[in-house]
Amino acid sequence: MSILYDEGQQAIASESRRILEAHVTTEALLPLLETQDAIFEPFWSIAKEQGWTAVALPEAYGGLGLGLIELGLVALQAGRSLSGAPFLTPSFGAARAILDHGDEALKQHWLPRLATGDAICAIAFAEGQQVIGRSLAFKDGKLGGTKPAVTGGTRADVAVVTASDGKEPILAVAELAGIERQAIDSFDNSRCAADLIFADTPATVLARGPAAEEAALHILALQAVITAHEQTGGAEKLLETARDYALTRRAFGQPIGAFQSVKHRIAEIYALVELARAGAVHAASREGQDDFIAAAAAARIQATDSYDTAARDCVQVHGGIGVTWEAGLHLHMRRARSLAIEQGNLFFWEDVLVDRLREKAA
Repeated sequence: MSILYDEGQQAIASESRRILEAHVTTEALLPLLETQDAIFEPFWSIAKEQGWTAVALPEAYGGLGLGLIELGLVALQAGRSLSGAPFLTPSFGAARAILDHGDEALKQHWLPRLATGDAICAIAFAEGQQVIGRSLAFKDGKLGGTKPAVTGGTRADVAVVTASDGKEPILAVAELAGIERQAIDSFDNSRCAADLIFADTPATVLARGPAAEEAALHILALQAVITAHEQTGGAEKLLETARDYALTRRAFGQPIGAFQSVKHRIAEIYALVELARAGAVHAASREGQDDFIAAAAAARIQATDSYDTAARDCVQVHGGIGVTWEAGLHLHMRRARSLAIEQGNLFFWEDVLVDRLREKAA
């Protein structure tokens, strides 16, 4: 596939950017940092109104029948604007889990609601250092145990979880009505993280055994591609912010962008952004191919490095003003760190990529 977007895809990118830039501001996002379980409600309303929740779902279940590339374009713009709500990516991941592994009754029950955004999903795989943990117990069709620090956990209506029946891994979906949730006060509270405590919670099995682990990794890879776009969008915004400041801030009678130490740093951010963009688009285009997992891992690694570096260096370019509350650059610093550990950290994806390359070389 060409890495150039077609006319329709460009329209999705430009329109989503226009809408988000008109409605999401730094001043509106700053108060969210000091409140647990707080999201920027206008963003989520816009996402539902614009059909972003339905972009990559089949038309038969109320979706728009598009794909990862189009949803990635929306995520990129959300990353630029620091969306203020974490539900787009996990709801898509959970919807794909149900679509790929659920029966028709389960699809009819959840997918139309996910397409409209009336229902919110969470992906609850991680446990401590395990990105795909299995300590959650599954017995007699019910779940017991805790899934810690689940993104979107305070608001989710349903979760796709990994568990074990004592003999083999299980991938299951569980409705969250009535379960105990313990909100986590974090440095990025708009991620709505919470510990989900299951106590004889009814669940439906989607896959068992090795198939469950393969399905969980595929779901994480799908989410990783969307997150890579979001990280690329954030890095792109920071690049533009650093560039604009370097062209206007003057020292010793000239713009600070004229100094090599500043211009080289901005040039390096530009290179990282373009590498992250290319990796994310390539990974989105490889869905359904044998190398999709490897491409998703590579995109995730590149985008994480790009966003982290851009966040750090943009603050450096701004100097003292870069660490003030009002400047808002810390919003990107916080989001860069949040996204770096959601869906698996760099160590996890590096291991995945190495394993895939070894399999290819064998």
